[in-house]
Amino acid sequence: MEGGFGSDFGSSGSGKLDPGVIMEQVKVQIAVANAQELLQRMTDKCFRKCIGKPGGSLDNSEQKCIAMCMDRYMDAWNTVSRAYNSRLQRERANM
Repeated sequence: MEGGFGSDFGSSGSGKLDPGVIMEQVKVQIAVANAQELLQRMTDKCFRKCIGKPGGSLDNSEQKCIAMCMDRYMDAWNTVSRAYNSRLQRERANM
């Protein structure tokens, strides 16, 4: 399993688990899952908003709507993510 959780999950070559490697692999997997969820939600939301009658192709207005919807969704996601990360950092500093 390339880049995933293979049989050498977190091993350092000597058969021992390396917590640092495991944490990095978990972080990567979480980031991938978050990106997949973002893409799925954005696709669902923008499809429902922009596509009136699904067909074999998109007309110009549907293409523009999809592009604008995805741009707005990403802008909102980034704004929320920045605010969330900022709040986490402030709370960690206050501990």
